[in-house]
Amino acid sequence: MAYLYLAGAIVFEVTGTMLLPVSQNFTRLLPSVVLIAAYSTSFYFLTFAIRDIPIAIVYASWAGLGVFLVALLSLMFYDQALPWQAIIGLVLIVSGVVLVNSYSGAHP
Repeated sequence: MAYLYLAGAIVFEVTGTMLLPVSQNFTRLLPSVVLIAAYSTSFYFLTFAIRDIPIAIVYASWAGLGVFLVALLSLMFYDQALPWQAIIGLVLIVSGVVLVNSYSGAHP
């Protein structure tokens, strides 16, 4: 169940981040409210994830996968392509998250 909370936290964090440009520096009410709600929900879900998974593992997964998903979604929705060096960096981040989770012994 802890990994479901972690997945939810990642989804809400990515949602909030993707709404940052849409909020236009918090000048548009609806995107700003949804953005704040998404970030709040993300942190709320993180509190449940850290009950069973060490905080270092939770944070590495949340941040790493969040960065990867934001980069991917930015390409899809905002047409923001990345240079090949950044793509290699993202692959390394995801590989690191997989390694950390595989060898952490944190599986409940």
